[in-house]
Order: sequence, then structure tokens, then C-alpha cells
Amino acid sequence: MTAQVDYLVVVFTATSGASGDLLGSDEKELVQLVWQLVDVKNKKLGKVNELLIKPDLSDLTEEKEEEDVVEESLEQENGSGADCVYKAPSVDKALNMFHLQLTNEVNSAGAGTSVCLCTDGQLHIRQVIHPEAASKNILVPDCFYSFFDLRKEFKKHFPAPDLKALNAHTMAESLSIPVDVPTMWDPSATPDPSVPLPAEVATQQLQVMSSVVLALLSEPFCHTFSNPERVSEKFESGTCSKMEKVCDNTVIRARGLPWQSSDQDIARFFRGLNIAKGGVALCLNAQGRRNGEALVRFVSEEHRELALQRHKHHMGNRYIEVYKATGDDFLKIAGGTSHEVAMFLSREDQIIVRMRGLPFTATHEQVLAFFSPEDELKETCPVSGGKDGILFVRYPDGRPTGDAFVLFACEEHAQCALRKHKEILGKRYIELFKSTAAEVQQVLNRYSSTPLISVAPAPLMPVLPTVSLLPPPGGVRDCLRLRGLPYTASIEDILTFLGEFTQDIRPHGVHMVLNQQGRPSGDCFIQMTSAERALQASQRLHKHVMSSQRGANSRYVEVFPCSAEEMGLVLMGGSLSHTHTHTHTRSRSGTGLSPPPCKSRRLSPPSYSFTPAPPVLPPEAAAALYPPIGQVVLAPRPLPPGHAYYPASAQLYMNYAAYYPSPPGSPNTLGFFPSPSSIASPGGLVRMPGLTYNSNGVKELINAVQGYQYAPEDAFMHAHGPVHTHDPTRTLLTQPKEWVCI
Repeated sequence: MTAQVDYLVVVFTATSGASGDLLGSDEKELVQLVWQLVDVKNKKLGKVNELLIKPDLSDLTEEKEEEDVVEESLEQENGSGADCVYKAPSVDKALNMFHLQLTNEVNSAGAGTSVCLCTDGQLHIRQVIHPEAASKNILVPDCFYSFFDLRKEFKKHFPAPDLKALNAHTMAESLSIPVDVPTMWDPSATPDPSVPLPAEVATQQLQVMSSVVLALLSEPFCHTFSNPERVSEKFESGTCSKMEKVCDNTVIRARGLPWQSSDQDIARFFRGLNIAKGGVALCLNAQGRRNGEALVRFVSEEHRELALQRHKHHMGNRYIEVYKATGDDFLKIAGGTSHEVAMFLSREDQIIVRMRGLPFTATHEQVLAFFSPEDELKETCPVSGGKDGILFVRYPDGRPTGDAFVLFACEEHAQCALRKHKEILGKRYIELFKSTAAEVQQVLNRYSSTPLISVAPAPLMPVLPTVSLLPPPGGVRDCLRLRGLPYTASIEDILTFLGEFTQDIRPHGVHMVLNQQGRPSGDCFIQMTSAERALQASQRLHKHVMSSQRGANSRYVEVFPCSAEEMGLVLMGGSLSHTHTHTHTRSRSGTGLSPPPCKSRRLSPPSYSFTPAPPVLPPEAAAALYPPIGQVVLAPRPLPPGHAYYPASAQLYMNYAAYYPSPPGSPNTLGFFPSPSSIASPGGLVRMPGLTYNSNGVKELINAVQGYQYAPEDAFMHAHGPVHTHDPTRTLLTQPKEWVCI
């Protein structure tokens, strides 16, 4: 619409909740709708109409509803200043009544037919009428899909830095319009915008807005109302290229969505705001399932800001959290480069259904027969485009993943297809879900980036010493390993379980092992004073029940004797497999320990099999950075979990199993592990990766090693030069061998 319209309908709304800049942000229902017709050509004002809506129908009978549908009263009777007052029992009837009364008034005027609404800002249409109509599945009349924003029209003649600072009162002052109503409400002066408006304020606001419109139409402005704001009637699906630039100020993240929600459901939640084509991207988790989040891209920053006001609005029975996001976040989910996917999604107005759990040998013909069986008793839902409407998801080497996407021409066919959920194709049941174009891109991107040959992740400490990490066979087995602990077990529970053997534990000799997520793994190592007491404890306590004070669960615990070297290797992330030559049974692989003690069975395995990683550094350089396992001292300070550790495989990765020792304290002897006499070192070297960037450098490092002995001449060095306070994350610390640790 580029030409001047014949009539403007100045509209003002009020809800039972917040007003002003917070109008519509609290999901309160529409209770008042006031409007006045403006004859643009003749510059005349029509009568003021007020429509009162009663949202609660619980106490209305059918007879009362019929009586209260339309009721007129005079200005003197109602006191609101309106010429005509109408009442409606619901929003649905109120919108239809508004459209009917407006049409009759325009026809009776006879000066033209083109009509467009005019509001003070965007909130009345975008945040009040459309969201409530969408939540109640109400069909909105066509007149509510286009409107003029009076603030933007006013700004064309009076530039203002911020549209939010404008209102009917300030516009009237700028145009030198006298405000005759003494109780005029000024939104800028309202201390609490969350307070509902008084009933008479809406009429007063409307009259001031109509005066502003007449002033803009008159000399010297002679303003032309053209190019109104548009409200998108439906969401358009589409594709997005990874090369496309997406503005950071147009994207939001919605969280808490129902898992079965589609892009159309999300667009319905944001009804009234214009979403960019293909601007809804549902997020998937690591298993390829929806995680309840979506990224939504709007056409402008203004619409994004309005979307943020819908934080914790409801979709059904769930409230949805709305946060800011970036353009890169959207491209990571919705962006794609596959030509095959672009061709598949190029057909517009198609409904996409995702198939999951397909047999790897499934063909196009089998999928077509699944949706259009020859059996007349079953429902038929033809696939749009035949074979071209089916897209199989494959790995880069061409192997099928068991997923496929299918196009249907209309919603009716798609719903018919979804009713085949968990029906059998071949020998497998098939899961069916309504999907989106962004989900197609996301699934294809994920599988296309999967390497043909699985590559182990880069280790946290990529350089390993060439000194053998395997414990020598026949070591002193003066330690215990407890396996199968309750996950809520504490060190106090372990001491209670050990009973009389508690007095044989070395100082700080209880070490709880954590898993990759930093939670207790059910394993524990205990350093005993002698191998004899360790053997006695394992024989007496093996498979006894341990209870936890913090939980009702109790479990039997396996107790094995082990050596300090074996304990250190497991704590470092290694695993050992061994075979006992004197028995015909093979023990469990990967425990690093022998089976439960028995007099007829050897306690020390004769040999170990382990595939060491190839050396990366020369022996001299590696030995300088990483001391052998025998020199490792478990730090007496508790180490809080917080890092993800890589699993051990053929290559031994450091720091796989985290641990925390018994209560802290300064050691009064040398390290807990005996140091091999064959390796002599005048001092030790500590490598501290992962220090925080906001640390205070040397001061915090000294506090970290407080309680250990070190010489004043000990120096702090950086891996690439001197330590800098802005980058202390790669620090080397020289120390005497009395407190060697990793």
C-alpha cells in the first residue's frame, strides 16, 4: 500500500495487567478496545467507540451471553467519554464485533473503502492482539495484519533518538496541541507501568492520538500515511547458507520447548512478530534428538527486542525461556552447504517428516510402499515428488545412518503419515516426527562431518615420556583397591567400613577416584603401612556390605591388594590386562589388579600386556617435563572436579581418572610412592596447565603450594618466556624433589 488511505482507525488497547512499555509482557488478557475513525481526505473525526471484554466466562450463562453481546450506552451513563460502548463475553466475539462495527461505519461514511489501523507503538497489535489470538486459536480479522505506527510517522517530521521515549502526550506537546482533558495520563510519569490503566484513560489517550493524526494531516506537514507495518500471516520455511551473514541483533534462543514442537509451533508462539524465512532452527542433542531449544531469527532488531519481552510466556502448559543469541549460533545450527539438501528443500509449502530407525538396506521403493501400501484397509499418504521427495541421510563414505526425510504436499497428508509412527518396515519399527528445514540441515551437517576413521581426541598432555609407565611385576602390594562403593560414600564411610584396619592407613592415604564427569566412580585406593595388613584387610573385608550415611543404598564392596605402582597407573588413566598362568580362568581385563586374594592363587601377576604410545619427544626432553610414575606424589590438597578427561585407549592419556585425597595437611615425610633409585634428579619440575587467566600470577602459585618445602632460589618460568599476569595458563615451576607432584 503506497497511496494515501481513505480512512485511518486510531486504536488503543488495555489489558488486565501491565501498561505502557510493558504492555503484553505479562500475558494478561485483553479487556478494553477503543477506536475512532479518521476521514483522511476531509480531516474529520468519527465517534469514539469502546469495546469491553469479559475474559472470564465461568459465571456467565448462555442466556446472559446472548443479552450482553451488544450493548450501547451514552457518554453520560458510562462516564468513560466514549460515544458508544459495546460489551463482548470473549476475545473471539470482540474482534469480530470490532470488524463488523468498523465495516458498517466506513460504509455509512461513503468517502472511500481503503482502511488501515493506526496505533501508538507496536505493542497493541504485535504483543496484545496477535499473541492472545494465537494462544486461543482465534482467527484474527484481516484488518489486524497491517497498521501504522504513529510514533514512526511522527518521527519523519520530528526526529527522535528513541521511539520508546515517544508517546501520545509528548507528541501532542511537540505539535502544540492543547490537551483539554484534565486527568490526562502521561505514561512517562507513571511510577509503576505494571499497574493496570484506569478505564477512562484509554478513551483519553485515543482522543489525543486522533488530534495528533489530524495535526500531521494538516498544514504545514500534509503528511501522507503510506507503507504501513505488516504482520506475517504464516511462517515461511527455507534454507540458510553457511556463507550468509546473520546479524547478531536479530537472533534469540528459546529454551524449554516441548520435544514434539515444530517450527510452526514456535512461529505460533511468536505470532505478531515477523520471523525471517527459514528463521526457526530446532537444536538437537548428541544423540540426534531435540533438546528443547531452538534458535529464532527475526527480520529486525526491533522484533527481536519484542520477542525478548515474551520471556517465560507459555506454550501449552510449559513456560518458554527467551534469551539473546548470536548470528554464529544460528548458522551453526541452520547453515548448510550441501547441494543435495538445497535441492530437496527448494520445494516450498512442503511438510517435512523425519524417519528414524530405518533398516540400513531400505530403498526408495520400500519407503514409498510404507506410506502408500497396496492394502486398501490401511491409510494412504502419498509422498510429494515420489523418489525426489525422499532424502536418505548417509555418512561421508555412503553408509546409511538409518535416518531419512520425506516431503508431503499438505498438512493432511503429513498427519496421516505421522499416524504410522512405530509401524514396521522390514523387521524394524519406524519412528516418525514432524521436522523442519533447519533440522534437515543440522542432521546432514552432523553426519557429513563425521570422519571415516575414528580419530582419538588430542590428549590434555600430548607429550609422554619414553620411560616405561608400566609397573614392574612383583612389586610390594601394600595398597588396597575398593571397587563397587556406593556413589554417595564418603571418606568417613570408608573408614567405618575398614574398622580395625583404619589404624594401618598411611597419613592422607585414602584416594577417591572420580569419573569423566567429576563424580565418584565407585573406586577408591588406600595406602596401608605394610603388605601384610593390606592382605589381611582384603581377605577379611572382600565382598562385605558398605552403607553410606548420605544415602539409603548399601552395596557389597570388592577389596583387592595392589602395589603403589599399579595404583598410580590407574590414577593416571592407564589400564592393565593380565593373565594368570597357573589358572585356567582369565581375570577381568582393565582392572590393573589381580583377583581377590586366595592362598592357592598367586598374588602378583607374572606379566602384563599393554600397547604403549610411540614416543613424540626425545627421552631427555620428555624426562625433563614429566617425571616417571614412581616419583608422582598425590597432592594433599583436595582437587575439585571440573575438567572433562579423555578416555584411555591404545594410547595412554594423562589425567583420565581424577581423584581427591584424604583431608589436607602438610606431609611430614617424603612422597607416598617410593622413588626408583635408578633415576636421580636434583629437583622436580611441575607443569600447571589450565590456570585461570584472571589469576594474580606468582602470588597465587605460592599459595597453591603452601605447606610444602621449597628453596628461596626456586624460579618461576613460562613455557614461552617469563610469566605474565595476563597469561599464566602455561606455567612451569621448579621445585626440590621433596614435593614432586603433577
